[in-house]
Amino acid sequence: MRIGAVLLLAVLSLAGLSTPELLKLDGDITPVHDPVIIKERDTYYVFCTGGAIRSSKDLHYWTLAGRVFDGDKLPDWTRQEVPGSKGGYWAPDISAYKGTYRLYYAVSTFGKNDSVIGLATNKTLDRNSPNYRWIDEGLVFRSHHDDDFNAIDPNLITDAEGRQWLDFGSFWGGIKMRRIDPATGKLSSEDTKLYSLASRPHAPHEADAIEAPFIVHHGSFYYLFASFDFCCRGARSSYYTVVGRSRQITGPYLDADGRFMTEGGGTRVTMPTSLWRGPGHEGLLLQRSGPDLMVFHTYDAVTGKPYLQISTVSWENEWPYIAPLPGV
Repeated sequence: MRIGAVLLLAVLSLAGLSTPELLKLDGDITPVHDPVIIKERDTYYVFCTGGAIRSSKDLHYWTLAGRVFDGDKLPDWTRQEVPGSKGGYWAPDISAYKGTYRLYYAVSTFGKNDSVIGLATNKTLDRNSPNYRWIDEGLVFRSHHDDDFNAIDPNLITDAEGRQWLDFGSFWGGIKMRRIDPATGKLSSEDTKLYSLASRPHAPHEADAIEAPFIVHHGSFYYLFASFDFCCRGARSSYYTVVGRSRQITGPYLDADGRFMTEGGGTRVTMPTSLWRGPGHEGLLLQRSGPDLMVFHTYDAVTGKPYLQISTVSWENEWPYIAPLPGV
């Protein structure tokens, strides 16, 4: 464990605050990329890239619980919009609104921003229920090759006034956001502005590696989490998660040092260790009962396999902290 992590845990303990805990996981926890988590009744569900769903009663032992699309087959319209796409969707986001679960998902091809965000809905996440049926609602938003943004990695956030927003983005011009009509789950006609939330300014021919946005509202602030650098390279992955905060959902988001996230700022949340690489693409669950949670994926430093990780979240001085990964 790093010295900084030890000092942080000691400070939290002395202050009488709960220290974050990295949960011990078992069962079907690999391969997992880009996880998000939600709870229905007494069961937690994790969705991830590729379409697989996992469930757990205790947050520790996980089993496969089906897929959103039968046989990992994407809806026909996605192949028409994005020729060359195949397999399952990317980087889903799951939320509930007035008795309906809404799953936003992305379809694209590596290295290109000709991408789409779609929406699927269900009345329940319990596949044993007679009401269990995923319905694809079609296109929500898309980007084209001449846009300075990439319409993948969607995340829905409801603000303090009940308005809904979809943040998204990967590389290019960084993290963007559009207003959503809560009644339909599609883009709002009242506010058509494309908001810019975070980016990594770069010199020509340098990678602008930022993606995986996730926004939560806690206390007085909105917190924008994102992942920097590169995933999907196994043990060579350099991914990590950062955070900034704002009193307004539309920003500006600043890190703990006062740097704007639109200018490359971001306070580090995750660190790699000798055992785990590339900890990133986070999803959060703030709970009324029980600790807040952050899910993310990491790569085994030897095999390069991607695994699910879950940490509880502690808040100190209105900043979030998670437990360090094993290793040095």
